Amino acid sequence: MLAIVAPGQGAQNPGFLTPWLEIDSFRKGLTELSEVTGLDLIHLGTEADEAAIKDTAVAQPLLFGAGLYAGLALDQAASNGGFALADVVAGHSVGEITAAAGTGVLEPAQAALFIRERGRGMARASASSPTGMAAVIAGQPEEVLARIAECGLTAANFNGSGQIVAAGTLEQIEALRAAPPARARVVPLKVAGAFHTQHMAAAQPPLADLARTMTTHDPITALLSNADGAIVSLGADFLQRLVAQVTVPVRWDLCMDTMRQLGVTGMLELPPAKTLTGIAKRNLKGVELFNLNEPTQLDDALAFCHAHAGRRITSPDTTSPDTTSPATTSSDRATQGA
Repeated sequence: MLAIVAPGQGAQNPGFLTPWLEIDSFRKGLTELSEVTGLDLIHLGTEADEAAIKDTAVAQPLLFGAGLYAGLALDQAASNGGFALADVVAGHSVGEITAAAGTGVLEPAQAALFIRERGRGMARASASSPTGMAAVIAGQPEEVLARIAECGLTAANFNGSGQIVAAGTLEQIEALRAAPPARARVVPLKVAGAFHTQHMAAAQPPLADLARTMTTHDPITALLSNADGAIVSLGADFLQRLVAQVTVPVRWDLCMDTMRQLGVTGMLELPPAKTLTGIAKRNLKGVELFNLNEPTQLDDALAFCHAHAGRRITSPDTTSPDTTSPATTSSDRATQGA
């Protein structure tokens, strides 16, 4: 069973898109995404420094473009591979939007609009006060969560055994760094905001308004939600969850639990790859891992996919025509993270 996963913010590195621009379809897709977002993503993904691509409004479309168009390049290499070959697809934080576009829930152009609004809204929310995130590595989970709460921080990402990400003001993060939980270390992340907390609340209403105008399709394969690790079979439901996820924790631990229960044997991470496979090394023992970071790896990546794919477990009938439905997002759904 094959899982394809897309990383979230903080995974980006200067110049990480350079090798991919040799693929015409990748360059074309990134150019179109640049037009929608009003950003020169080709420059930002090849020549910009770390400070420039740390900006939330920049990092999110960069990561979305990298994951989506690399996955589609894998599709083209296989004729019907890549996302379509996966038995399970999931994304971490903004990677969920990559997963939604890759599995057909959102058309790329609509996903780009959503990314633009999400990135801008979260950047505005981040600018209202200095906030950030830090990974707490090791330690006892109960003690880690207690110390995070003592500092006034929120546990924003549950990344499985050995890593919980705290989010809040920079002063609160410094307090955590100064006195970490027993047998734990605190590592600041390359993000410019306290994502998946109430610090991002101002970004949610515009996203909800945009979601009401969007049309969704049901996913072509099993698609997991960060909210609870559940398989979401309705595109409209997944879009509602994307809106809600701006202010609620990412439960990547539960996504991995679902992969384990389903019997995933291979996980391919889309570029920039290493974060999610690194987490999987600690939490999905025995699962074979593949980091896709350059187009020269496409043949090997395709062979990896074929070696693991084949036990499709999604509930929708993927042979039937796409079903579409307007997405609506209620405030109740958004605040409950459902």
